[in-house]
Amino acid sequence: MSNEMLSQEEINALLNEDVVELTPAERDALGEIGNIAFGSGSTALSLLLNRRVDLDTPTVELSEMRKLVEEHPRPCVAAEVDYKKGLKGTNLLMIQMHDAAVISDLMLGGDGVHPKMDLGEMELSAIGEAMNQMIGKASTSMSSLFDLRVEIAPPRTSILSMTDADEISSKFTENNIVVVIYFRLVIEDLVNSRLMLIMPYDFAREMAKTLIRRNSPLSNEEDVFQDPNKFVEQQQQQSRGGNMNIPNSVRPAQFGVLDADLPHQDTGNLNLILDVPLEISVELGSTKMRIKEILDLGIGSIIELDRLAGELVDILVNGKLIAKGEVVVIDENFGVKITDIVSPFERVNNLQ
Repeated sequence: MSNEMLSQEEINALLNEDVVELTPAERDALGEIGNIAFGSGSTALSLLLNRRVDLDTPTVELSEMRKLVEEHPRPCVAAEVDYKKGLKGTNLLMIQMHDAAVISDLMLGGDGVHPKMDLGEMELSAIGEAMNQMIGKASTSMSSLFDLRVEIAPPRTSILSMTDADEISSKFTENNIVVVIYFRLVIEDLVNSRLMLIMPYDFAREMAKTLIRRNSPLSNEEDVFQDPNKFVEQQQQQSRGGNMNIPNSVRPAQFGVLDADLPHQDTGNLNLILDVPLEISVELGSTKMRIKEILDLGIGSIIELDRLAGELVDILVNGKLIAKGEVVVIDENFGVKITDIVSPFERVNNLQ
């Protein structure tokens, strides 16, 4: 028999203490979070680059940060994101250097075919803006997913050499165990690669449990929290059309039909808010421009809008369309004459 002593980690493993693992339900929940959040993020990136961007169904894995550093292609571009409201934690979004170069080239007006691989301050700023747009849209989707307001701080973008794990934030290397969500990233015929979303293990599990609790029946919430596998069984049963055991006190909400003509007798409460100020704006038109085109603007430059000359302008209240009109001049001031107004029914829907 060997006289070598067991380490504390080996003793814990033998005693089955502090086992680090993700249940199938937690993996499914994290995959759903990634799928919904970054599905909208890819749409934002597609609009920004004017290219088709696809993110395949994500895969979720448990790994070690130091192992990822050893295996990941080097160098890479990373964006560290802190959640400041709704969720408390940090994410790390990592993409390969070539992919980042293509994105920055497209944002600066290039075609992405022969991108500049030596990324300077301008290129890194363009990548940071792209990631900011992606993660911003992702956080908006997560707000709906978790039914709470999720806010993030602007991502901190940097180039990592990937030669030493110590250059990664201590939030990811302190316990070394992280959850990685892999996405297959495709940008037309320019990029066919993958990006990684990395989360500290404790933060990832908390996110998964929050989603599991929110999607479980109220009567079984505590049981599902203790045994997340029940959540998967319930979802599978529901998808097969089975009957779920829902308490009599929980029933589908029923709403009345919203008529196009709002009843006059319900306007009493409306008087309470008649003096609330609202912001009214008139939109002549809009267009999309790349960063390079904006930087090239100068005095005398002409910006072509998506409206024909003489076409009606949009009248917005708090950013919501309520009417259309034509521009007039009143005592040397511009004004708008309303020619078409949105129906009360449509206005109610727009304000929701």
